[in-house]
Amino acid sequence: MAQLRYEAGRINNPNVHKVGIIALGSHLENHGPALPIDTDAKIGSYIALQSALESGAKFLGVVFPAHELDEIDHGIHVSLEELKKNLIETLKSAKKYLDIEKVVIVNSHGGNTPIMAELADVEDETDITIIFNNKVISTEGPHGGSGELSMGKVLGILNEDEVDNQTDLEKYEEVGLHGFNKARENDPGIEEGARDVEENGVYVDEVYGKQLFELAINSVILDVQKLLDF
Repeated sequence: MAQLRYEAGRINNPNVHKVGIIALGSHLENHGPALPIDTDAKIGSYIALQSALESGAKFLGVVFPAHELDEIDHGIHVSLEELKKNLIETLKSAKKYLDIEKVVIVNSHGGNTPIMAELADVEDETDITIIFNNKVISTEGPHGGSGELSMGKVLGILNEDEVDNQTDLEKYEEVGLHGFNKARENDPGIEEGARDVEENGVYVDEVYGKQLFELAINSVILDVQKLLDF
């Protein structure tokens, strides 16, 4: 068997080879007319890949399924239990084939957040230490709003001809989650985002998009360092 040169390349700490970064987004949900249905998966994957490039950790790709609250019907999602099962299988595979011991999960879809309550079970099942990074969710603002539009501009996935139509909220009820009244009643954060889009509309600012990515990437890199120090 070949002896791998774990110290080769720009590697500050050889132990980083045991750390993986994986994106957890959503591939199948509406984001208004200006963004594609896999916006969250592409945003999360970009953050995860750039963080891996800068830290030396292994890029593990993206989890395919995603979860969503029952009262938000803007795409195709799975139960929390199915997401948990898939995540466990994916991480077990990473451990088996890549000798991964620690993982940062980059979450870029708010509907996945309930999985945080299941992470202790996931760690026990996989024998992998996990940090769940929710930075982009906490900073990007409303669903299909200015933050996601601006990040979409950076990634080149934005249809700028449709930005003016993004605030046709009667047609595109998913923007700001405007049309999901039950979710708005149950979650003050969702209500705040919906009102923001209703009252202020949306805009595209590439500099803002780059800033959001920079905040998220730096946060993930910090989490990688925490795992190396653990």
